[in-house]
Amino acid sequence: MEKQDWHAEDIKCELRKKRITLKSLSINAGLAPSTLNNALRVSYPKAERIIAEALGLEPRDIWPSRYQYK
Repeated sequence: MEKQDWHAEDIKCELRKKRITLKSLSINAGLAPSTLNNALRVSYPKAERIIAEALGLEPRDIWPSRYQYK
């Protein structure tokens, strides 16, 4: 059975549990405040890595469909 990508709201919820926002992550990474929001809807490896690291995960754990190897 194929793993599903996390829902955007689940990602934001997990960040909130750690008292982190996408905006603060973006700013701390030297990006525009809304940049990391893009990773919630389209593939954006740099943003995915930043979000995953904040959650103590690998990007492929959150977005398995974006990291499938054929």
